[in-house]
Amino acid sequence: MRVGAFVLAAQFPGQGHGEALHRAVRSAEAAEAAGLDSVWLAEHHFVPYGVCPSAVTLAALLLGRTERIRVGTAVSVLPTVHPVALGEQAALLHLTSGGRFSLGVGRGGPWVDLEVFGSGLASYEKGFPESLDLLLRWLRDSRVSAEGDRFAFREVPVVPRPDELLDGPEGPEVIVACTSPASVRLAAERGLPMLLGMHCGDEEKADMVALWRSHALAAGHAPDAVAGAGHVSAGVAQIEDSRAVAEETLVKAMPGWLKQGLDAHVTVDGRTRAMRDPVAYTELLCGLHPVGPPQLAADRLAATSERTGITRFALLSEGSGDLAATEENVRRLGTEVLPLLR
Repeated sequence: MRVGAFVLAAQFPGQGHGEALHRAVRSAEAAEAAGLDSVWLAEHHFVPYGVCPSAVTLAALLLGRTERIRVGTAVSVLPTVHPVALGEQAALLHLTSGGRFSLGVGRGGPWVDLEVFGSGLASYEKGFPESLDLLLRWLRDSRVSAEGDRFAFREVPVVPRPDELLDGPEGPEVIVACTSPASVRLAAERGLPMLLGMHCGDEEKADMVALWRSHALAAGHAPDAVAGAGHVSAGVAQIEDSRAVAEETLVKAMPGWLKQGLDAHVTVDGRTRAMRDPVAYTELLCGLHPVGPPQLAADRLAATSERTGITRFALLSEGSGDLAATEENVRRLGTEVLPLLR
């Protein structure tokens, strides 16, 4: 089982952007020191929900600051970037880090980002498969051209080629954030593992894994590869001496962040959207994930793995909003929870 930190660079009420980003960097450094397997970086624009606008840029910094830990994006939002530009960045990080970079991609939402970056609503509603396939060709082929609805260009060489890493994988791992049967099928047909959100319970995640496997097998992927797919389950972790203290820590801090962060999202076309109740959502997360003493946390992770078949976790550890508390939470996750799982 592989456990990593999920870093949102969340801006809690009363905090500045620099404070949130400093905590994000320290979380990753603490994760490596604590023996965690990976750190996963979120990407958002124009909202305090997360103040990192470029997960690949922060990944580059953290790969330079660390020596062992895997660094991934969770996720880079494809509709707001050119797939070739993202592919070049991914290849660069893959080669220069010795294969420690994972590229998580997703569709994002119908946010004003689509207007600001000029990609338009169609890139979100219809264009994700085209962008994903162009990205994959860039990471796998030596020369690439495009004749799609959104991207069209003459054949050009891939530089740098990610398959030229010495003594390592041919290219960076690519993971797809999945929230619907359509996205599950899209990932499965391409043989790409899924990143499943922290709002999902074990039953829903198990259903999505089963659906992914059926589509992947139907698409002709080898049974061994299908069975061994490295799906990642996102969640929340807060390690304290008691469950009550852990839940109190999150319920005191997370609703304020969630309210200001989620309220700040603006849709590009003015569509209405349902808002989660911040307190109820925090309580839901506490009930689903490893929130409590080390043994409870280990038991919950083991139960999720057994029910879903997922063995990789990306756990939000900054839910207290406090730097020192976050570092201590990461330390306990690595030194007190991981030994119980291994």
